[in-house]
Amino acid sequence: MYYIMVETFRNKYNKKYGFKRDDSHSLNDIAKKTGIKKSILQQVYNRGVGARKTNVSSVRNVKGVKGGAGKKMSAEQWAFGRVYGFVMKNLKQVGSGKPDNDLFKQVK
Repeated sequence: MYYIMVETFRNKYNKKYGFKRDDSHSLNDIAKKTGIKKSILQQVYNRGVGARKTNVSSVRNVKGVKGGAGKKMSAEQWAFGRVYGFVMKNLKQVGSGKPDNDLFKQVK
């Protein structure tokens, strides 16, 4: 059986800032490392929790398959994924007209 290594935004963050591949971080840690205000990261996190609750069908399972069978990511996992995407400038998230663009403009 072959496994595909998924390059998540958390893994990209860890690589950029010199952490081990699967290390996790608090909002405080991310704010200190990136220079983004914790209050902005908290808003991104809260939006992630809300999005998880309102659109469960879009939530990936813990193996990374969107809408796939198996245990779904928790609201907290989904929210931190959104935070990591935000700090790594995921254009599907922070680009013009995208869900967190208003918050991203506050970072610049």
